[in-house]
Amino acid sequence: MGHLGLTPQSVNTLGGYRVQGRGEAGDQLLADALALQDAGAFAIVLEVVPADLAERVSKELAIPTVGIGAGAGTDAQVLVWTDMAGLTPGPGPKFLKKYADLRTVLGEAAKAYADEVRGGSYPTAEHGYS
Repeated sequence: MGHLGLTPQSVNTLGGYRVQGRGEAGDQLLADALALQDAGAFAIVLEVVPADLAERVSKELAIPTVGIGAGAGTDAQVLVWTDMAGLTPGPGPKFLKKYADLRTVLGEAAKAYADEVRGGSYPTAEHGYS
């Protein structure tokens, strides 16, 4: 599986989630996608690329594309589950939609557990075996 556009390991180097493939760089990204297909890739992830470019690449390729921050014109979509579940701190990239706030829920649960253990109200006899 190929991966074009932003790569997660380059986020800090680039100074954040910078869109990849604008202008003439879009032609190079398309050429790279075709080269990956010719090399035997079975699919390509397109990450943080302009939606029109992702759609263009998807139409040119015979293999499927998977978008993450690449608009609706790819063959499939993906989000990192810890990001979409709200476990990752901070606002996240523009393309991220948080479907839950599990960071707060789990934080509150961990605090309640620790408080009960410290206070001696957990565990009780009902939570043990005889």
